[in-house]
Amino acid sequence: MEAVDSLRGVPDSYRGRLAPSPTGLLHLGHASTFLTTDERARASGGTLVLRNENLDIQRSRSEFYDAMLEDLAWLGIHWQEGPDVGGPYGPYSQSERRPHYLGAWRTLLDAGFVYPCRCSRKDLAPAVSAPQDNDDEGPLYPGTCRPVVGEARREYANPAGTNWRFRVPDGEEVEFADHHFRRQRFTTGTDFGDFLVWRRDDVPSYQLACVVDDIAMRITEVVRGADLLRSTARQILLYRALGAKPPEWYHCPLITDATGQRLAKRHDALSIRALRVQGKQPDDIRRMLRSMQPAEEAAL
Repeated sequence: MEAVDSLRGVPDSYRGRLAPSPTGLLHLGHASTFLTTDERARASGGTLVLRNENLDIQRSRSEFYDAMLEDLAWLGIHWQEGPDVGGPYGPYSQSERRPHYLGAWRTLLDAGFVYPCRCSRKDLAPAVSAPQDNDDEGPLYPGTCRPVVGEARREYANPAGTNWRFRVPDGEEVEFADHHFRRQRFTTGTDFGDFLVWRRDDVPSYQLACVVDDIAMRITEVVRGADLLRSTARQILLYRALGAKPPEWYHCPLITDATGQRLAKRHDALSIRALRVQGKQPDDIRRMLRSMQPAEEAAL
């Protein structure tokens, strides 16, 4: 597979990445994570990659893409590779990387790591009373379509028209060291179940696209929000299945609003663009972020 083959000869130098989605304006939560990413890359004398995560075609907008480039630059963040500047591991927009994702799907299918799933959201509705994954994956998948080990597999030319799930090992503890939250441990089948790698609308999932791109772009450290700690455990399984070494991890504490809810793109009043219109400067943003840190995090 091209994405895995490109891992050969990975440079020893630090390679971090910014991975915004052009589905809305960047907010303070994004600023916190991306400033941390920039700081860690600068401290390591490494390379920063900008990846345009625009797989959500229905919600992605060119005006949001333009705004995110402008707002990141306004914050003082500078990247050395990206869709606007090029680089050796492009293309840097996910909408242009379909061959990479198809290659990964084929690798996983041939090795028996994924299976087709006919379940719709409506079918899984009764599972809402079951244990939750506690993130965007939704309820723990009950294994409705999971095939019996050794069962004959039908041949598929492409993934279109059905959901595809990654078959997690039964009861395995997935551990990793996080540079902020220290040692993390999740148990398959309890903390998360078989997860989507490809959707029936013929779009790869975040989990698969993220891993394939980080491999191909030779990312050595992933910096992102703490809401994705569980996703890291899933992605470690994907790295292993694809025969690639995972990067290092740094998960940032979440920035929340006055009610304690994590910031989302619906918080227009706290978007970088709105704050700029109010006359805020990059140093003001940094002060705001420091004041919004939980006390135990600010003390670190």
